[in-house]
Amino acid sequence: MLLFISGAEIVFVFFIVLLVFGADKIPSIARTLAKGMTQVRQATNDIKSEIQKSVDVENPTKSITSEFKKEVDEVKKDFTDLEDSIRRDL
Repeated sequence: MLLFISGAEIVFVFFIVLLVFGADKIPSIARTLAKGMTQVRQATNDIKSEIQKSVDVENPTKSITSEFKKEVDEVKKDFTDLEDSIRRDL
């Protein structure tokens, strides 16, 4: 399912490429295409990572919120411990 091309169409395109470029040029063409695809993939990953970094930098409230929640949980735990100790004394 490569761009909605059937097997017969792929064979036909390969045959045309073979006729136009010859058998000795096809490996170098394939290497060039593979290098190009690798560069495109790396560029895409770089762009994704830069976008993610910018989102993380522009959204400092996420870390502040998690720290605040952690502190609130600790205070709740302390109050629960205090309440338990008071109940035991009664």
